[in-house]
Amino acid sequence: MSQNTNQSFNGIWNIDFAKYSDGLVPAIVQDDATGKVLMLAFMNQEAITKTQELQKVTFYSRSRKKLWTKGEESGNYLILKDIKVDCDNDTLLIKVKPMGPTCHTGADTCWNEKNVPADFLFELEQIIVDRKNNPSEKSYTSSLFEKGINKIAQKVGEEAVELVIEAKDNSKELFLNEGADLLFHYLILLQAKGYSLNDVIRILKDRHNK
Repeated sequence: MSQNTNQSFNGIWNIDFAKYSDGLVPAIVQDDATGKVLMLAFMNQEAITKTQELQKVTFYSRSRKKLWTKGEESGNYLILKDIKVDCDNDTLLIKVKPMGPTCHTGADTCWNEKNVPADFLFELEQIIVDRKNNPSEKSYTSSLFEKGINKIAQKVGEEAVELVIEAKDNSKELFLNEGADLLFHYLILLQAKGYSLNDVIRILKDRHNK
């Protein structure tokens, strides 16, 4: 494998495959966006080369004694974002964009965890997505999606005005509650427009780095 293939892969050229008797090294797979650990598998030199060629993570199956590209049957590929090797040069960290559930059971991760960042806002966003995709007559959120983009945008405007009004007074409880209402409806508007909280965070990060 040529060192010029991808210079961003930190230390990948120094992997100590000889450290283990089977010539394989553990590969920890992490969602590049959420930071969640998705699975653990094993790779050899050929698997890493194949991963770079396909830009889809490929492992070595110890049971089948051959390479396998994650998602080749289910379509739930792991799109390669980065590869790093640890300080002992014997364990890989593979950062990916998952194209669906990672575990063969259908779970997001092999530890049956939801693949969302450890932040309630992202958990709330997933609830909003569920209300959009699986409408319920009893759900206020679902009813907003049913009424359409104009009604959702109107609600965001109303909540923004109410927040401004409360900002001029001295009630902490009312001010924070109106702020929560505005943020909640903004998350709904983002989904209605086909965007996510991460899209906004990405812009904020870009501005911060300029």
